Amino acid sequence: MSDIVDVYFSFRSPYSYLVTPDLLKLRDDYRVEVKLCPVLPIALRAKETVFDDPRGQKKVNYILTDAFRRAEYLGMHIAWPSPDPIVQDLSTFEVAEEQPYIYRLSALGVAAERQGKGIDLAHALSHLIFGGTEGWDQGDHMARALDAVGLNLAELEANLDLNECLSEVDNNQTRLDESGHWGVPTMVFNGEPFFGQDRIDTLRWRLDQQGLNKHA
Repeated sequence: MSDIVDVYFSFRSPYSYLVTPDLLKLRDDYRVEVKLCPVLPIALRAKETVFDDPRGQKKVNYILTDAFRRAEYLGMHIAWPSPDPIVQDLSTFEVAEEQPYIYRLSALGVAAERQGKGIDLAHALSHLIFGGTEGWDQGDHMARALDAVGLNLAELEANLDLNECLSEVDNNQTRLDESGHWGVPTMVFNGEPFFGQDRIDTLRWRLDQQGLNKHA
C-alpha cells in the first residue's frame, strides 16, 4: 500500500487554486498517492468563523489581498471567479439557499478521485475558475479543461450519484476536523496536517525525511 497525502480542498478557495501546480509536482517527485478530498467552502461549512465575525470584512479583504499577492509571487494569473462558486452577497455575507455550482464541483471532485484523477480535475477546474475565464460554467469550458487531463465531463456527470458524493464530502469535512485543522488547503500525511499553500515545502521536507523522494 502506497503512502498517502490527503488534500482537503475547496473549489472556492484561491489558496486551493494556488497549490495545485505544487500538488502535481509533489506527485511527480515522491512515492506517494496524492488524494483529493473535496470539502465545502467555509461560507457553507463554518460561516461563523469568518463571515459572522464583526471583523469579517477585514478578514475577507486580507484574504483577497494576500491571495492575489501570493499569485503574483508565484507567477500565476488570478481573477475573482465569474460566477463565484458560492452564491453569496459579499456586502452582507448572506449565503443564498440555492447553490448551483459548488455542489456540482465538489461531487465532480469525488467522482474524479474515484478514478485516481482527483488532483488532475482540481488543477484543471481551479485554473478555469480562478484563471479569468468568464462564464467558466457555460458552454464547453469545463468539458475542454477536463478533456485535456484525460477526463470526460459527460461521463463523470452521468455516472455520479450526487447525494452519495456529497455524503463523502461531509465525511471529508469530519476527517479534516479530526486532523486538527479546519482550513484549506490542508495536506495530511501520516496524521500530520500541513495547512496552507505555503506549507508545501515543509511537507516535502517531511517526505524527504521518510525517504519517499523518487530522485534521492
